[in-house]
Amino acid sequence: MKTLLFLALTLFAAAAPESILLWPGGAPGSEGKDTPEKVETSASGEQTVTNIHKPSITVYLPAKDKANGAAVIVAPGGGHRLLCVTHEGSNVAEWLADHGIAAFVLKYRLASEPGSTYTVDDHAVADMHRAIRLVRSRATEWNINPAALGVMGFSAGGEVCSISSMKFDAGKSDATDPLGRLSDKPDFQALIYPGRSIRIVPFKESPPAFLAASSNDRPDISEGLTKVYLDFKKESVPVELHLYADGDHGFGYRAKSTGPVSHWLERFDEWLVNRKFTTAR
Repeated sequence: MKTLLFLALTLFAAAAPESILLWPGGAPGSEGKDTPEKVETSASGEQTVTNIHKPSITVYLPAKDKANGAAVIVAPGGGHRLLCVTHEGSNVAEWLADHGIAAFVLKYRLASEPGSTYTVDDHAVADMHRAIRLVRSRATEWNINPAALGVMGFSAGGEVCSISSMKFDAGKSDATDPLGRLSDKPDFQALIYPGRSIRIVPFKESPPAFLAASSNDRPDISEGLTKVYLDFKKESVPVELHLYADGDHGFGYRAKSTGPVSHWLERFDEWLVNRKFTTAR
């Protein structure tokens, strides 16, 4: 019995997604903050995470015979007070990996959590940019095309992704940190009911954008995203908008969801093929 239990635990550990710290020596701005993350699980089994001082990515790689070279860093939402890491994190990443796309769920620092000293622009966005560089640095190991690495964010995570897609740099060849030599610009952005859409200001060098929301979401998103769509078009940036009749805010991805909004990931997958970030399967 003990042998069987040991084997079961070993297999579980082997199957569990790997989590990698973005700054193994400590994140800038988090000095002296070493209390552990807090994970809460709802009655339905979905998890939220708070108290993030050691930002990380959790790795979901497709089977080698399915991999198509594309990769997505997924930023869950939660109003910058918490992260909804199941329906806006692991569920999405597992779907992407199953469809050949490498996925990485980002745990970024929370600017609106009670007592937080973090800001969205200085810390959450820095976490995203660091994640982009980290994934690019391991592109060969993870069978990823470094020119097909995008970001996907939900609600507050969408805000993080949109800012990361507006403020980026190509890296510095003389940087002491090897990751600092790599570009932190996403190759595409998927903004799913992004928060504070008023902050999204496209320009000609903006990454191509996939936008999705529900028309019965709050006005700053359901109506704001239509303006964002037109702003991308004005700058001649490739953009696609899916505005569903129903879904409200926070639909994310749940396997048992029904209706047109439950198929938005399929539309995103088609968009990647259309934009030639992946090949049709």
